[in-house]
Amino acid sequence: MSNSSSITEFLLLAFAGTRELQLLHFALFLGIYLAALLGNSLILTAVACHHRLHTPMYFFLLNLALLDLGCISTTLPKAMANALWDTRAISYQGCAAQVFLFVFLIASEFYVLTVMAYDRYVAICKPLHYGSLVGSRACAQMAAAAWGSGFLNAVLHTATTFSLSLCQGNAVDQFFCEIPQILKLSCSDVYLREVGLTAISFCLGVGCFLFIVVSYVLIFRAVLRMPSEQGLHKAFSTCLPHLAVVSLFVSTVLFAYLKPPSISSPSLDPVVSVLYSVVPPALNPLIYSMRNKKLKDAVRKIFLYMLLHHQ
Repeated sequence: MSNSSSITEFLLLAFAGTRELQLLHFALFLGIYLAALLGNSLILTAVACHHRLHTPMYFFLLNLALLDLGCISTTLPKAMANALWDTRAISYQGCAAQVFLFVFLIASEFYVLTVMAYDRYVAICKPLHYGSLVGSRACAQMAAAAWGSGFLNAVLHTATTFSLSLCQGNAVDQFFCEIPQILKLSCSDVYLREVGLTAISFCLGVGCFLFIVVSYVLIFRAVLRMPSEQGLHKAFSTCLPHLAVVSLFVSTVLFAYLKPPSISSPSLDPVVSVLYSVVPPALNPLIYSMRNKKLKDAVRKIFLYMLLHHQ
């Protein structure tokens, strides 16, 4: 029986069997990765450099952009390198680092999205108390709690997963190291600990999701009572992008982890994983900048500055 200590590397799933398709996947991933880097970097620069955007909402958006950059940088570069060099290998330590970083960033992102829902709820439903409930100190504490909870989550999941005995080989049916795929290689009952830990995380996730749903029900009730059309437009322009991002993130993650085993396959699983690990980080900047005038103006100023600077 081989266990985790005798495994020095894992073999990731190849996206295609032919060299031409592998290079096509590399080009496609490279395009998505560069778009995600550009979009999230622009949001980071815009929020950091423009004083008009130094508000709680944009502070949390900055956190989200950082997490998106980290999330897509954890999975795609290795997948691109494997496609380019026609290899499948990832070291044991590299796999553990990928699991840790991915769980840390994905969990933190969900907690940040929950905090953002609270921020929008207070801004629209309790505007007179906004300054006291969501001040700079409260923002820093909420962001720290989101990142800290994600870190704790990642430590527990990574430590539990990589303490398992693995005797089903070292081939991971995924383009990055993902906990459910590593659990399939386990041959011990200890994996029940990880299942229990996943159940706890799932319950916590459901709690956050319900909090977001209730927040938006209250927000839309308040918005529909607004007499001024300008106030109505402002509320929708800040809430709809966040709701779109939450919906995209939650629906893809739920489908990835709750789909029945009968529809699980080596061809479907990577596509589903792309939907929740690659697509949201690439689309989030676009979703947020489409309806947000302040953000669009700030990004436009950055482009103008860059053009003038290079002339």
